[in-house]
Amino acid sequence: MSRPSATLPSDPPLQLTGVPQAFEHVTDRAEFCQPLAGVELYRAHIVRHAFEPHTHEAFGLGVIESGVERFRYSGSEHLAASGSVVMMNPDELHTGQAATEHGWRYRMIYIDPAVVARVSGEDGWSFEQAGRHDPAAALRVGQLQAALWQADEPLAFDSLLYALLAEFRPLARGPRPARTQGALRFAPVLDYLRANLGERLTLEQLAAVADLSPYHFLRSFRAQYHVTPQQMLMALRLLEAKRLLAAGMRPALVAASTGLSDQSHLTRAFVRRYGVTPARYQQQLRGS
Repeated sequence: MSRPSATLPSDPPLQLTGVPQAFEHVTDRAEFCQPLAGVELYRAHIVRHAFEPHTHEAFGLGVIESGVERFRYSGSEHLAASGSVVMMNPDELHTGQAATEHGWRYRMIYIDPAVVARVSGEDGWSFEQAGRHDPAAALRVGQLQAALWQADEPLAFDSLLYALLAEFRPLARGPRPARTQGALRFAPVLDYLRANLGERLTLEQLAAVADLSPYHFLRSFRAQYHVTPQQMLMALRLLEAKRLLAAGMRPALVAASTGLSDQSHLTRAFVRRYGVTPARYQQQLRGS
């Protein structure tokens, strides 16, 4: 797969033929690009769309270029205004919506922890803050992210990727904190959900895995992850759907493999979490 390439300090506005059909509101635009394994670029201008809880198996590092985003992350509400950098740890559920009339324009790069470790030479990065208002850093990050979209030589791309991670390194701390007792208790439940994405699960089944009564489990799970077990299941289903789509599987088969009722269900759920249709997502990756 060719990489995008490195010469754009200020790339032109997005011209995404067909993307409006991915959203209920035609003012919203989003685009993905997967230049190499473990790295996904994303840029968007969102006015009306509200992203449902979803997750990535990667660090989400980005910049707010204009407007203000409101998002829920790690159980707290956050506002990220123009001139902010955004840092999300892997596997953290989050939402996103505009906090201003004209929405917000932003860029993200999703990088697998193994890629971060390989490029930075350090394992175990984590971020304590979800966002930080720093216009000077945001300008540099935005320029680097724009250049990554245009880098047509592997050496240029890798050099830019290193420079981008160097911008975030001062905001990262060492190895992620040990999981809390609650996280340890529910780890088998998450494993069970991942292993049974295609099944019609019950509260009783999940509670039995955690060795709790059903509604005690539901209350405790919600307190730990700030979402219900059903919301977590859907987030994991859509994360797996994203992985299968990136691997080239047909959307209808992806829907069947991840426990969604049909391709239409997949499309609606995928758009609500990632902002594009499954078909458009695949088209964008093929064009990377």
